[in-house]
Amino acid sequence: MNDLSEAPNTLAIAAKKKLSSQFFKKGIFIALFSGLMYGFYSAFLTLGMSKGVWAEWYGAKTVLSAFVITYLLGALGSAVNDTCSAGWALLNVGVKGKMGDFFRTLKTKPGRIMILAALVGGPISSTAYVVGLQMAGSIVIPITALCPAIGAILGRLLFKQQLNKRMMLGIAVCVIASFMIGSTSIGGDAPKGMFLGICIAFIAALGWGFEGCVAGYGTSMIDYEISITIRQVISGLSNLIILIPIFALLAGDLGLSTELAVSAFSSGSAMIWIAVAGFCAFISYMCWYRGNSMCGAALGMACNGTYSFWGPFCCWIVLGVIFGMDGWSIPTIAWIAAVVMVLGILLIAMNPLDLFRKGQGQGEQKIAS
Repeated sequence: MNDLSEAPNTLAIAAKKKLSSQFFKKGIFIALFSGLMYGFYSAFLTLGMSKGVWAEWYGAKTVLSAFVITYLLGALGSAVNDTCSAGWALLNVGVKGKMGDFFRTLKTKPGRIMILAALVGGPISSTAYVVGLQMAGSIVIPITALCPAIGAILGRLLFKQQLNKRMMLGIAVCVIASFMIGSTSIGGDAPKGMFLGICIAFIAALGWGFEGCVAGYGTSMIDYEISITIRQVISGLSNLIILIPIFALLAGDLGLSTELAVSAFSSGSAMIWIAVAGFCAFISYMCWYRGNSMCGAALGMACNGTYSFWGPFCCWIVLGVIFGMDGWSIPTIAWIAAVVMVLGILLIAMNPLDLFRKGQGQGEQKIAS
């Protein structure tokens, strides 16, 4: 009698483990896909910012000052992209009947935490990322992928989270990889402004590391689709109504912010590609949050961090190969460093030996069945 009752329990436990394993693997795939989509977002945004009115602004006959070209246009590119991404996110929650949840969540404590994360990740990090990308090219992408390492350090300082020897080793590996990338900006062959672009990229990594720490608490209590919508809407609006006017004021002409914004949004040949970039950014963030909820935040962050490889690769394919734009070839040392960065991020997130232990456990389970 006991043998008969135990048999269904054993089958149920085995079925539950199989479902959990499939759920876990699906989460890893989704998180990896978020890194790929971030690479395409980087490529299409850069493409859009080379078309239409942007080509005039960045062209040899531009009437804009160096400050406006470097910083105000970088902030504007980030604002236009995040606004397009917010549009896709709002369309998504609208179609799924979650618009009411979006507005209600804004009034809650987790919602306010997400707003704080968006203010750091949007006006600060996203703008620094776009500025660095315009100044130094896709080589800055692996630099910004330091954010998981920075997030681990800030998590220890702010929230007393665990930071063991393995994680510290992973951080050291990431730092070494960033120095490998940075070495390409030293010497007479380095393009003008590359070193400054790489330094600005570190600001993006710092901001995204902080955003990851703060948003981690908020997203544990909010639907990931609602979280992404809050993030993108706040980021786009804060860029448009706060950061761009500040840069315009520093440039000596507050009205320049409105003039440039209207021109950017009305430039059809550029907006086509920036809208595609916004869609890729929306999918990337959505997959990142969803993947984190399925395979764990640490491993999800490591999988998303593979954009340190996918970013330069997608820029090379889209901009260099398909559209024939010069300057998007990647030095060999940067490719190597990008792979090293991914390994360092994985080391921060988990013990690589656990992958083999899981495999052994699954094998033993199949033999037993």
